[in-house]
Amino acid sequence: MMQNVLFVSQRIPYPPTKGDKIRSYNFLRHLSERYEVYLGCFVDDPEDWRYVPELRQMVAHVFALPLVRSWAYLRSLSGIATGEALSVPYFADRRMKRWVRQVMGEIRPSTAFIFSSPMAQYLMGEERPPRLLMDFVDVDSDKWRQYADRQSGPMAWVYRREAERLLAFERKVASRADLSLFVSPAEQALFCSMAPESAARTRALPNGVDADFFSPDHGFAAPFKEAGPAVVFTGAMDYWPNIEAVRWFSTEVLPILRCAAPDLQFIIVGANPTPEVAALGSLPGVVVVGRVPDTRPYLAHAAVVVAPLLTARGIQNKVLEGMAMGRPVVATTQAHEGIDAVDGVHLMVADGADGFAVAVLRLLDSGAADAVGRAARQRILELYDWRSRFVQLDGMLSVEGMVEV
Repeated sequence: MMQNVLFVSQRIPYPPTKGDKIRSYNFLRHLSERYEVYLGCFVDDPEDWRYVPELRQMVAHVFALPLVRSWAYLRSLSGIATGEALSVPYFADRRMKRWVRQVMGEIRPSTAFIFSSPMAQYLMGEERPPRLLMDFVDVDSDKWRQYADRQSGPMAWVYRREAERLLAFERKVASRADLSLFVSPAEQALFCSMAPESAARTRALPNGVDADFFSPDHGFAAPFKEAGPAVVFTGAMDYWPNIEAVRWFSTEVLPILRCAAPDLQFIIVGANPTPEVAALGSLPGVVVVGRVPDTRPYLAHAAVVVAPLLTARGIQNKVLEGMAMGRPVVATTQAHEGIDAVDGVHLMVADGADGFAVAVLRLLDSGAADAVGRAARQRILELYDWRSRFVQLDGMLSVEGMVEV
């Protein structure tokens, strides 16, 4: 008889090509092939409601609730009064709580798979399934610490408080989970240093990439309107680290590049560009594309793919996807962290505006670009196939893969 799995995710795990959905989608898809999966999630982008019918074809049951950001922000303020991390009430909903209790009482799942720490609040009571897997992905509390270090005034205090309170919540969650998963060995080691009491129940399970989907063999037409080399960035453009990255590249790196290559274009591809990102489109050489149905044509025809992240956690899917498409990638040290790729062979790693510009200019030479692109594609095929991740996940789901609490 097929076992039941409760899968709780803070955002709808679809589409499979969207950066913050790739990991949750692939784990959900794999689990749905082996178990009866009951999915509870929030939908914070109205465009994503169209994917609910597709998910219902995949799993036994879908319970999706709208997450209205304005109301969620107001809810999060209750954390000031209660002393908890603001991220927890942001994702609090009585309807989700009732649904989880109903599934626990009527379906009695053998395993609960929780994706992202705020969703663990729904399984922190006395009733819990025999196996509880917590996928933290990244150490979110440390991300807030990084934010605090880059701010001043009241916001620095808010971010520092969130880092402290969220870490306390993460430690509580990890103490209840049979296994806590992280996207890279570096993230696992960081969390273990911050929560040593749960170190024996942590594992690193890195992301993969669909190398058939992200492949240079598809023959896409060039999507660019202007001639000249295109440097491409992809990512959700309402996410603060991405906003910071494209702002820095547009204002600090691009002017250096255009001195050497006046017709070079910086193409920003990603949904929900904020007013700050949209305003960058008025700068010489900057093109803000916004949401596109498929990022692959932009990657396929990029002279260079860039990941100029100044704040980053875990493994950057944008780097893996650029490498899978056989394109040369230039990444900061932060964006390269967690990816097993050699600087100067599979990609270029550079920091500071001058260093980053030099690396991009080096790769504008077709010979160097082709060599790095070929090596990047081969590295993805060798190390980042999702199938190898699923073998690891199956072992963790087995009784033998669990550690007694």
